[in-house]
Amino acid sequence: MPFARALSFRNPKMPGAPGRLCSEEGGRTIAIIEDDPDIASVLRLHLEEARYRVRVANDAHEGLELARQESLDLVLLDLVLPDRDGIEVCSDLADRMPRPLILILSSRATEADRVLGLNAGADDYLIKPFGVLELLARVRAMFRRPALESRACERERFAGAGALVLNRWERCARLRGQRIELTGREFDLLLWLVRHPHRVFSRAELLDAVWGRAYDGFEHTVNSHLNRLRAKLEREPPRPEILVTVRGGGYKLVPPESAQRCGVS
Repeated sequence: MPFARALSFRNPKMPGAPGRLCSEEGGRTIAIIEDDPDIASVLRLHLEEARYRVRVANDAHEGLELARQESLDLVLLDLVLPDRDGIEVCSDLADRMPRPLILILSSRATEADRVLGLNAGADDYLIKPFGVLELLARVRAMFRRPALESRACERERFAGAGALVLNRWERCARLRGQRIELTGREFDLLLWLVRHPHRVFSRAELLDAVWGRAYDGFEHTVNSHLNRLRAKLEREPPRPEILVTVRGGGYKLVPPESAQRCGVS
């Protein structure tokens, strides 16, 4: 029996079966990021019967845009998407403010797959095929969890290094109080460096950290984004003091107050 059809199967004799549920969490908004329209439709049906508000996205771009525009309580995330790897999408969602809960739904069933998903920021991982009753139980359990201190830290709005402050809600930067507009990838790259001040990264390491291992572009992509960031941040972009190049090593961020030119170019 196809997975979507199995999900839609109803047994009215089973306690808590779809059609008889009345969720205590009514009013919460759940997004489904799933490229299979049949699975997405069936999931939506059962979640709406459980009194959740449901939004559906068919690919990564649409799902991330949905997360940007709406306040989501939970995202059900498929890992096999047509335009981007789901692990990268999970990382992006986990870093978004305010941060939704993330439940991965995937046929990738190995322990390594589950660990990868959880390390990317997922709160739970459910392997396909699964029963709708288990899915709804997982959703309710996730909404019952108390707020952890680590989650409170993740919701912090700002990240900074010296006089450089990033607003993770608005995805912009301020340098010495002056607002700087950034593209999405410029922000992601700068945020990574701000979180690791003074640490030297090679181009390959930055490519993996910011673009993801599934990205099939070239390392010079890092150079072009760093050059654009330098044009926005540095007093003299040809002689950077914040986003510096370490000879023989790579790149690092020096917090503005302590920017020095020794050993850098």
